[in-house]
Amino acid sequence: MRYGGIEAVRALRVAVAPGERVSLLGANGAGKSSTLRALAGLTRAEGSVRLDGEVLDSLDAAERVSRGLSLVPEGRAIVPGLSVEETLRLGAFSHRHGPTVAEGLADVYNLFPRLAERHRQDAATLSGGEQQMLAVGRALLARPRVLLLDEPSLGLAPKMVSVILDAVVAIAEAGVGVLLVEQNTQRALPICHRAYVLRGGALVAEGDARAIGADPALRKAYLGA
Repeated sequence: MRYGGIEAVRALRVAVAPGERVSLLGANGAGKSSTLRALAGLTRAEGSVRLDGEVLDSLDAAERVSRGLSLVPEGRAIVPGLSVEETLRLGAFSHRHGPTVAEGLADVYNLFPRLAERHRQDAATLSGGEQQMLAVGRALLARPRVLLLDEPSLGLAPKMVSVILDAVVAIAEAGVGVLLVEQNTQRALPICHRAYVLRGGALVAEGDARAIGADPALRKAYLGA
């Protein structure tokens, strides 16, 4: 994967099974967000993306969403002027069948009751944690088979981090594969099954998430801990 003449990520192979929580780790600039953007179709990259055997390489970002690949971007990308519920409905653009959307909204409100309480509120006026709930919920309205999460705890208070990461566990337990980029490795690794570690755009380690978290050499060399 290149930006101009700079190679951001190279020789990386990532797999996520249904219901599996996988963490993509590394210091700032390691290529984590670039990888998610490439998978989502927002960045051109060499290589191949497959979902349940279907090759997605020729599909744009919207078409990849319709196939079941949803990204929750860093920064949340909340649109001012839209209510909470209107924002959630944006995620259902690829399947506007009424009962399906209603079911999706119910699922999100069950996962994040605070969004149900604020469903008519301007989304831009929510707190940072509530906006992160909203960004996750919007992606879930697309009914993904794989959810890509880019730094979901960034800038959040510890209590809100727990809410978001508990939701990640619940989403995976419902059968959705999750690929999580999270700088807070102390919180991310315990909830994940497997992990990949990047450095300078290259894979340096992969395996059981808890084992990687317990390896002092890996933590010191690549995870900033």
